[in-house]
Amino acid sequence: MATCGKSGALAPRASLSTRPPVLLFGTATGVLVTNLFAPQTLVGVMGASLGLAPMASGLMAMTTLLGYAAGLFLLVPLADVAPHRRLVLAMLAVAAVAAATAACSPFAALLLAALFVLAAASSVIQVLVPIAAAMVGPEIRGRVIGDIMGGLMVGILLSRPLASLLADTLGWRAFYAASAMASLALGRALVRGIPDRLPPPGPRYLDLIVSLGSLLRREPVLRRRAASAALSMAAFSLFWTAVALRLAQPPYSVGQRGIAVFALVGAAAAFITPWVGRAGDRGWTRPVTAISHLGMIGAFALAAWAGNTGHGSHASWIAMGLAAIVLDAGVTGDQTLGRRAVNLLDPAARSRINALFVGLFFLGGAAGSALAGLAWSLGQWQAICATGAALGLAALLVPGAPK
Repeated sequence: MATCGKSGALAPRASLSTRPPVLLFGTATGVLVTNLFAPQTLVGVMGASLGLAPMASGLMAMTTLLGYAAGLFLLVPLADVAPHRRLVLAMLAVAAVAAATAACSPFAALLLAALFVLAAASSVIQVLVPIAAAMVGPEIRGRVIGDIMGGLMVGILLSRPLASLLADTLGWRAFYAASAMASLALGRALVRGIPDRLPPPGPRYLDLIVSLGSLLRREPVLRRRAASAALSMAAFSLFWTAVALRLAQPPYSVGQRGIAVFALVGAAAAFITPWVGRAGDRGWTRPVTAISHLGMIGAFALAAWAGNTGHGSHASWIAMGLAAIVLDAGVTGDQTLGRRAVNLLDPAARSRINALFVGLFFLGGAAGSALAGLAWSLGQWQAICATGAALGLAALLVPGAPK
């Protein structure tokens, strides 16, 4: 375990001498991220059980997005000035209490407040990633981030189907009860995996928040990679928001369980993250980023072909599944390389830079969900695919990050 000197900061060599427990960090990020995406598939049953109209039920998904954004911009910067272990454990404890409150909420207002706090506390994910990056040298930083991102992407891709299946079996409250227990278990496991590092003396908290804008102006790599990631995440959200509508139509005509099973297909893309991280370490950032964006464009072209109701059902299923895998792989590749690039920037501001990067691409994801409703109303699945391909092209045209 690394130790702190009297100043509270680690010596430079000490921070690189301990390899992070990648499996534990990856598992933690994968488990916690389910709190962000599961509500998208649970809002219907949650709203019905509390007597909310369908339109009002959408507030639950929106509240979760707002809570996570608040955590990214207001809590994650604390990692640049607060002891890492204590900060992580405090955020996990808050997440456990909020999840337990959500599981027991008898009325909508309390549930909305609990979901907001739970999502904000789940931003601890973005504290863990830079902690891991700081524990290794730059020559393997991409590999470590890629490995942890694998767990994160598995959590994102499995959150919807797992939440649907759990709610179908035990009710939606069971998901939040399980989330509370998982947060407590992760806190117990992480207490030994995180060095009790106190960052060097730095600016006050309010100055940290104000400095977010200055960092964005100062770091061109952050601006470019955040723009690329936001466009990619918008394409991801666009596809996964609209695909359930398409699969409910011929030639698929499946119900909620079938849609949940289809969502499992995209999880195969998570296996690409370690390879992408290693590619970044070898100096292949530019070509692999371009391949990721071209893959996204091709995935929407394949999805448009698959969505043509004139094709046979077996061919359409296979093509739609391949499109989901290729799209998720492209988005994962872009985000993994983006995380590697921004984590090589100013070490003293690593947590704030990471918060900005993730917050901006998360806003892109929210925009993609909004675009899905508009595109579907204008031209249904073909308009969805055309919009997604345009987002992929826009990401491709963003100037590439340096090696």
